[in-house]
Amino acid sequence: MKKFLALLLSMILVLSLTACGGGGGEDSKPADESKPADTQPPADSGSEPAEGKTVKVGLICIGDENDQGYTYNFIRGKEAATEALAAKGINVEWVTKWNIGEDSGCEDANIYEGRYLAGIVAGMKLQQMIDDGEISADQAVIGYVGAFSFAEVISGFTSYFLGARSVCPSVTMKVQFVGSWSDATEEANAASALADMGCVMISQHSDNTTPATTAQSKGVFHTGYNNDMISVAPEASLIGTRINWAPYFEYAIESVANGESFDQDWCHGMDMDAVVMTDLNEAIAAPGTAEKLAEVEDKLRTGDLQVFDTSTFTIEGKALESAFALDTDGDFTPDSEEAVFDGAFHESYFQSAPYFALSIDGIEWLNSAF
Repeated sequence: MKKFLALLLSMILVLSLTACGGGGGEDSKPADESKPADTQPPADSGSEPAEGKTVKVGLICIGDENDQGYTYNFIRGKEAATEALAAKGINVEWVTKWNIGEDSGCEDANIYEGRYLAGIVAGMKLQQMIDDGEISADQAVIGYVGAFSFAEVISGFTSYFLGARSVCPSVTMKVQFVGSWSDATEEANAASALADMGCVMISQHSDNTTPATTAQSKGVFHTGYNNDMISVAPEASLIGTRINWAPYFEYAIESVANGESFDQDWCHGMDMDAVVMTDLNEAIAAPGTAEKLAEVEDKLRTGDLQVFDTSTFTIEGKALESAFALDTDGDFTPDSEEAVFDGAFHESYFQSAPYFALSIDGIEWLNSAF
């Protein structure tokens, strides 16, 4: 998504900053016309900053601020960036369009680091359950609710699985795709079906809290996305990860205000706090989880740990030696940009959008949805 967002910024002379794709044009209207355009005043409106700069920014959202997931996460970034820019003497006037559809050009960037960490939390809980005799090693099965079977989701659940397996070697995973970013009922149904198949941990790349609440109702554990879900499932939800949009918003808007150019393909993770973890549920997390998270996060920041280290996974029993991409027909073809080097698949290295789309051993796809 960050690549798509930056390209739109440049195309319209940075008078509008687009955060979700689809829809558009001056005459487009929110699907929910009862919501007016949102004008955000400066964080401190008591006095005009010394520079007196004001940037008008358009924000196009797939939902509204009440979804408590994907769109809510953008709003958090918007508010944090507004406050940070005000401190630099830059006012931001936001005009928000709500409930606008998306297209396939929108992709999340670089969240795989956060998913790897969430997987570690899940794996440590599973290993604790094995050590305590609650489950056998072969019962350490994760169920994953995915939106669509393309790179954005595949990259995420693969990194999550690799994180879990780094601390619980016997773990396996089943993935159920729901064919939608935001269908609360289908997400709940998928989580329920996965729990009924024996999955004792549920995770998700979808926008609602229903996988968390369903996990709790089924007596299994959960890790979330986009928002802290402990409040809705305190007995199940261990942790979540989310993209922090504030650094990108601040960077792009400040560039506009100062008449400067900016990167057209911007991709950062924990190195710039563009990926963050939600609070750890210490009441149910395995002992030592917080310390392990801090250790691994530091290694991710410094580059000492590569999420897609090719020595940690196989594909049909073989090590990955060359990068492949998933084409529009769902077939794997050689990637024109070789992302496998120095012993790892370097995700989001040549472009900000995710492109790991391979099915590794240990993960079972129950269906597909393009």
